[in-house]
This record gives sequence, C-alpha cells and structure tokens, in this order.
Amino acid sequence: MRYALMAALIGSSAFAAAPAVAQTASPTFTGPHVGVIAGYDALRPGSTQDMPGVDQTSDGFQYGVEGGYDVAVGPRAIVGLEGEVSDSTANTDPYDGNAQFGYGNVQAGRDLYAGVRAGYLVSPRTMIYAKGGYTNARLDLTTDNNQRVNDEHFNLDGYRVGAGVEHAIGTNAYAKIEYRYSNYGDARLEYNDGTNTNNFSVDTDRHQVVAGVGFRF
Repeated sequence: MRYALMAALIGSSAFAAAPAVAQTASPTFTGPHVGVIAGYDALRPGSTQDMPGVDQTSDGFQYGVEGGYDVAVGPRAIVGLEGEVSDSTANTDPYDGNAQFGYGNVQAGRDLYAGVRAGYLVSPRTMIYAKGGYTNARLDLTTDNNQRVNDEHFNLDGYRVGAGVEHAIGTNAYAKIEYRYSNYGDARLEYNDGTNTNNFSVDTDRHQVVAGVGFRF
C-alpha cells in the first residue's frame, strides 16, 4: 500500500497548487473523464528470475475501464489522478514449459490501478504524459485445461509507470495510446475459504501497450 500512499500525497500536492492557475491552460484536457482501454498484455519473470534465451512470457489481450480527474497547473501543464479496472486473457500453457514464469498454471485475473499522471500540451489538442502509481493484480490458479480452480489465486502488489499520447476529438471525446510497465514485488496465495499465506517476495514484470477512448464532462 505504500505506492498508493505516495500517489495520494503527490496528487494532493498537485491539486493544492492548481486553483490559482487552473484557467491558464486549455479546458480540453481538464475535468473528470471516463473511458475504456484495450491492448496487449505480457507477464514474465523479472530480471532476478529470468532465464536468458528462454521465452517465459505469458501474453494475451487486455481490456478494462478507466477514469480520473485532471487540472491545469500552467499554460501547457496538466496533472491528475486516475484509476483503472481491467482483465486479461493472458495465461500459461500447461503443455509448454517455456511459458511458465514461477506460479504454475495460472490465468491473469482482474488488475486494479490507482495513480497520478503529469501531461504537457504539445498542441491545443494533443498531450503527452507520464504516469505512475500502485497496482494490485490477481493470477488465478488453473487446471491443465485452463479452467479456474475454485477462486484460488495469487494476489500481487507492485508499482506501475508509463507514458502516452492523448488527442482530443471534438468537444468532449478523446483517444490515447500508452505503454505501461509494472513490477510486482509482493505476493500471497489466497484460498477459496478466505485464508491465505503470508506475503512472500516475487519479481514479476508486466508490459502493456493499450489504446483507449473516452469522454470528458
């Protein structure tokens, strides 16, 4: 949870400084927004667990919903808070040992993200931005036939950083594309009776390239 606390502190500082200058930037990229995202998702061992020359990537299609609130902090600068709930089709292949990455047979489950982003307007309708925050993901245990096992799963905690480009469409709509890197350093195995193991250290990387569309209000 330390990542969530850091994100909240950064966001609070940004909002505190924003009112005096909020009207100096284009309103196109300010205010609340909601949207959907979809793209490529790949999980693999981090550098401490990697096996050079072996493809250990478990990849698939990611999809989800996002929302946030942005404010202007200068003629071209934007900061905001954002959150996302997503899922993925990424899973290990029980018949391909190279696809294993340390958890046995699993399928990617829901992924939660909360963080901040900072943007810069390169034109009145186009913004580049960087982002960072806390992510919590699940890896659902599966059988050899890729069927989930009675809601038993690994629960992973980590951080996410990324960068992207957002373009305003018309008055309220927007489209964007972004790359995100996540690293999970803590995990626990949760059973269907509500019990779980203690947290243990892991090193799992996640690379995602997603596109999104949404609306501002």
